[in-house]
Amino acid sequence: MTAACAACVAVPTPEPVDLSQSLQFSLPTIHCAACIGKIERGLAPLPGVSGVRVNLSLKRLTVAGTIEPSEILAALNDLGFTAYPLDLDALTATGDDAGRALLTRLAVAGFAMMNVMLLSVAIWSGATDATRDLFHLISAMITLPVIAFSAQPFFQNAWSALRKRRLNMDVPISLAIILAAGMSLFETLNSGAHAYFDAALSLTFFLLVGRYMDHRTRSAARSAAKELTALEVQTAQRITDGEQETVAVSALSVGDILSIPTGARVPVDGVLLSSTALMDRSFLTGESAAIELAQDATVQAGEINIAAAVKMRATVVGQDTTLRRMAAMIETAENGRNSYTALADRAAQIYAPAVHLLALLAFAGWVFATGDIRHAVNVAIAVLIITCPCALGLAVPAVTTAAISRLFAMGYLVKHATALERLAEVTQVIFDKTGTLSVASVALPDTLTPAQAQVAKALAQASMHPLSRALDTALKDVHPAEVTGISETAGQGITGRWNGQTVRLGRGGWLGAPFTDLGLQIADGPACRFENSEALRDGVREAIDNLDLPCEIVTGDAPAPAQRFAAPLGLPVTADVRPTEKLRLLEDRTEDGALVLMVGDGLNDTAALAAAHASIAPATALDASRSASDVVILKDSFAELPFLLRIARLTRHLSTQNFAIAAVYNAIAIPIALAGYATPLAAALAMSASSITVLLNAQRIRIAQ
Repeated sequence: MTAACAACVAVPTPEPVDLSQSLQFSLPTIHCAACIGKIERGLAPLPGVSGVRVNLSLKRLTVAGTIEPSEILAALNDLGFTAYPLDLDALTATGDDAGRALLTRLAVAGFAMMNVMLLSVAIWSGATDATRDLFHLISAMITLPVIAFSAQPFFQNAWSALRKRRLNMDVPISLAIILAAGMSLFETLNSGAHAYFDAALSLTFFLLVGRYMDHRTRSAARSAAKELTALEVQTAQRITDGEQETVAVSALSVGDILSIPTGARVPVDGVLLSSTALMDRSFLTGESAAIELAQDATVQAGEINIAAAVKMRATVVGQDTTLRRMAAMIETAENGRNSYTALADRAAQIYAPAVHLLALLAFAGWVFATGDIRHAVNVAIAVLIITCPCALGLAVPAVTTAAISRLFAMGYLVKHATALERLAEVTQVIFDKTGTLSVASVALPDTLTPAQAQVAKALAQASMHPLSRALDTALKDVHPAEVTGISETAGQGITGRWNGQTVRLGRGGWLGAPFTDLGLQIADGPACRFENSEALRDGVREAIDNLDLPCEIVTGDAPAPAQRFAAPLGLPVTADVRPTEKLRLLEDRTEDGALVLMVGDGLNDTAALAAAHASIAPATALDASRSASDVVILKDSFAELPFLLRIARLTRHLSTQNFAIAAVYNAIAIPIALAGYATPLAAALAMSASSITVLLNAQRIRIAQ
């Protein structure tokens, strides 16, 4: 297992942050506790900041206080981190009400179960007549309102299934709970010797444990369409009669003239009015190189202006912008994933009818044999309880939760409830290239002097160009020089003044040097060359070599660099693919019978990530891409990707084993119940024993190799 980051040994103690007065930012490049500490220490002294919180798993920054977002972005840029503003209202529109409700029902059921079991001990110890009836009556007063409250999730799901004329696991569960409670009340009112209150509550409690475990696996997943909405620009700079004003994007109309500052995201689709512009479309298209645009060129919502401020005219606003159309496309794709039938539900299609038929036959057989309807109903209830829908209800969540815990310790965050089941079924892997398999890289020359490094650092920090960001990262331990009068030439480089000399950082041709890579020139001296390339992400080669599935690269990058990158890996590559084309290609693979695992990081990958049979995003991916994916790799290396798939397959295998364990218990216990010998104590013990065995079997995944 990879050793933990040394900086992660001590994580800063978080201070309370008032989220009601906060700003939210996406931080796609943070990766460990050192990043958290650097950001929190760097932002805390700013005027107006009352609290700073960084969430590593979500790669999100929360800043409380009265401070302009532009000041936060500037400070983060100085610290060497890329950041994007998010809309807090869009992100916090709904809370985890379902999780809190489940936890409350679980606590109530557990408390009631313990009290009723204490009363049952006296009955099992020999209490009879009036004492037994009193304890049964007290148990009924505790159990019935608790069942009505705590078992609602099962009742609601069962009713929804029955209304659609189908069966799921909640149908036999609900029937067992209702009949056990109802028949127990009947027995209590008629001085019967046996009641099933403790079994009904135990069944409810154990199943709520499984339901809450299942909910926790879902809670990390957010709607990718919602994240895209949060990523959208919320305000724009509109120019009216020569005056610039800040307005809400929702107030923009077709024909409005807008100013897009350096480093800002384009708010709506439109036409460029300035003579030139340099746009970063990597999140939208996957194109690694910045795009130089001329006047009258089309600009799209979501692009980032990485050169001088430009003007544009809005042509598409509201729900029809590129970003909104992509959000709608992703939402449609997610609906397809949500239609996947989980293993437990597939088992219920077989199990539920069998159990109901068996209970009905038991009832009919005892009525025919004895004519005692009361005893026949008791036997039928015992069959429903002892067939243990509890163990079957826990079979998948128990294994899934153990697997998710194991994978999280390895640096994999599993976000979707059925993710591991779908990962176990994949037959083909499609990789994005830019930002997924590759990372931008700038090599520092051996001849670089400290003074040159400091000047290069200052100029790189002032630019949003991808190569400047890579150089800034390479010079992360260098203190920037005092460079003034900084200006940027679109598509060429950046100029400034240092110690009375002109300094320039940009393309070799622009500097008059005989190379095309990034270069630094001080005064009229020779240009210092920084070789730039796309480096292979750590662990990619090992992952591809050890994957026992066919792999290919599908990228929005140009064909030439895509082919150069793919050749050493021996992978086929499809280049110059736009988001809609990438989604269509994935759908074609699916129609051909492939179950595709998609691995990507940008907005151009988000729809494909949501539509794929299973999907993975690296930690450096945009929030929307991480949200659309089933699994997020929280570390930089891809080396253990094959092990992730092995764990997924083992999860499916152990889940199937758990169903078999429950079936074996049923095979032993059902004859006892059918013979009329299943007392409430026997039913409760059989149910608990099978549930514990299922939980213990699930823990085997924690030691799997």
